[in-house]
Amino acid sequence: MKKNLLTIGVLAIGLSVQAQTVLMHVDNTAKMYVSKGTLVYNGGGLQTKGNGNIENRGNFMIVGNTTSDVFRNLDGTTGNPVTGGVPGTFINRLNEESAYNLVNPTWPATPNPAVPPVPVYTYGQLYIDGISQGNITGVVNQEFRQIKHGAYQQMGFPFYGKTVASLSQTTTPVAATNLGKVFTNTRYSGNEILYWNNNTVVSTNLPNGLNTTLGDNLSPFAYYIVGGYNLDVSTQTRTLTGRPVATTSTGGVPTLSTTLTNAGNGLNFGTSGNAVNQYNEYYNSYLQDTFSASSGAWQGNFGKNIYQFGNPYMTNLDLSQIANNEANGDGNYLTNIYGIRLEVQGVVYSPLSGGGSASYKFVTFDAGTKQPVGDVPYAMVRPMGTFVIKLNNNLNTPETLNFASLRRFNYHRRLATTSYSVTAAKNVENTVKQLGVIGLDANGNELERTYYVVSPTTISGHTANPTVQVAAGGGTSFGTFEENALTGGYDNNNFSYWLYVNEANESNFKGKNIKLVNYNPNIVSFKFEIRENAAEVAAGTHLLSAGEGFYYKKGTDVTVIPAIQGTVVASTAGSTSGVEYDLYYGMPTGTLGTRDDVKKTSRTLVVYNADTNGYFVRFDPSWKKAKVEIFDMSGKLVSSKNDIDATRDHVLDLANDLNIGYLVTIISEKGEKVTSKIVK
Repeated sequence: MKKNLLTIGVLAIGLSVQAQTVLMHVDNTAKMYVSKGTLVYNGGGLQTKGNGNIENRGNFMIVGNTTSDVFRNLDGTTGNPVTGGVPGTFINRLNEESAYNLVNPTWPATPNPAVPPVPVYTYGQLYIDGISQGNITGVVNQEFRQIKHGAYQQMGFPFYGKTVASLSQTTTPVAATNLGKVFTNTRYSGNEILYWNNNTVVSTNLPNGLNTTLGDNLSPFAYYIVGGYNLDVSTQTRTLTGRPVATTSTGGVPTLSTTLTNAGNGLNFGTSGNAVNQYNEYYNSYLQDTFSASSGAWQGNFGKNIYQFGNPYMTNLDLSQIANNEANGDGNYLTNIYGIRLEVQGVVYSPLSGGGSASYKFVTFDAGTKQPVGDVPYAMVRPMGTFVIKLNNNLNTPETLNFASLRRFNYHRRLATTSYSVTAAKNVENTVKQLGVIGLDANGNELERTYYVVSPTTISGHTANPTVQVAAGGGTSFGTFEENALTGGYDNNNFSYWLYVNEANESNFKGKNIKLVNYNPNIVSFKFEIRENAAEVAAGTHLLSAGEGFYYKKGTDVTVIPAIQGTVVASTAGSTSGVEYDLYYGMPTGTLGTRDDVKKTSRTLVVYNADTNGYFVRFDPSWKKAKVEIFDMSGKLVSSKNDIDATRDHVLDLANDLNIGYLVTIISEKGEKVTSKIVK
């Protein structure tokens, strides 16, 4: 796609330019159109008069040079600046409105800077630097659409001084401007707007109710929780109007930053999250942390060092390199980052049980290469989007996140300083390798996905300190289980870990299997998505830079098949009892499954549900009835239930307020016995 560049030296449309304060002037009734793919650079102030306007479908960059530069709207008759600005004078348009639910592609494995990925969803973006907030009095009409998140929409607002009340739409019939509904201050109504407080770990009431001003009473990068009752931001394009957020220079570097410190520091969530916040809400009714779930729910780092933000800008933010110490990078280097959570969906709320989300996208960072793994294309955060950063701990010397240097007009991530190439020398083992398995329905549509990641620094088997691992939510029906570090397959002592992103070490786990299980009856085929150092490898690729590749097989088969980039393979539809597959990095050694005299391990599992902080039994499909006994670690019988229907999951009745261990014994109607240990 050809990119056009318009550099403004002195551009006057119908009226001369005012010296010092304005470089571009758009006169009354004049129109300026910025097409998709065009970059306009304006090295000074900008003003519009009357009905003169700029329709931006490309990229518009305004960089002030003096303290008197302005961004403002003038009255069409008097020529005086209009307090509060004039709506419709600068419009950021959507180009492909109906494609709002699609993610833009990222770089292939052999990136050619001259041929970037072609985006499927584009929009006008505005970048302003070097003009003080007091000199930004003009307003921008920001068009947007978002995937519906559920009971509450998670949003960022890139405006300064705009009241929350102005987000309401009070006209009849309801127009496309604002958010199309009326908001109130009533908590739990679905009509309120809250903001997330990182320090106190709670969705907080607005400080001044509906009179709260965005970017002023609260930070420009605040994370908002918007009541979803009768809220439609998906099927109709919405338009919000307000003053853009200013970015000033610190030591010559554009800066809008925050220090990442003390999120949840000193808070006691109570045993199993049963303490309450300032609104008398139980922490376990809403606080989710799948990053730390596998190392122990409600222990240590669980629920803490989580920072939730909204995009403060009318441009994309690129989070893909924030863990990487680049010589010529964006200046962000978070040394103790665990990962990022993005694209929340399925938000639910009940006055009795609280709220939470059914699914997210996740990006974590390999400890050795600092390259992102997981849902890498989602590391690009759109205007009005949100994201969540999870740190490993609260540093004594806190680190800073500079939003200003994350801005990016492109719709794909910025390449790392040293990019991976498929032509790199063989037997190189310093990269992070990722197999994505995407579950498809009969029409080829994606339903769910899961990831298997290996590198020199990722860890095999269960660990209290995983590096990139992310637990799967309770609503997930397609994922992997924690592996036995020595032999592969299920870890009988840690059946409870149901994973969205699974990790193992590429050296000591090479040729061993992790268990992929499909419980979703609508998933009838898989597609493989393979990445190395976050870049997708070329279509048809199997072997990676170390001369090894990923493999798979159905649990009952004896043939191991190479996983090839972009390949779609038919699979057995999932079921409530689960359909097993094995995933490998490196060809397994020896003969698999050729002995008839080897007794197969039961597939009955005790599974941990991170969303409910509870455990349930998922039975082997051959079982019809079962007996479940629960003992504490002293050997005392805590619970015993007979004649349990083994064709469905059985929830274990455990005391959430006690951090003790349990031994669960499960016996089939034929006397087959499975024992699993739970350590809380």
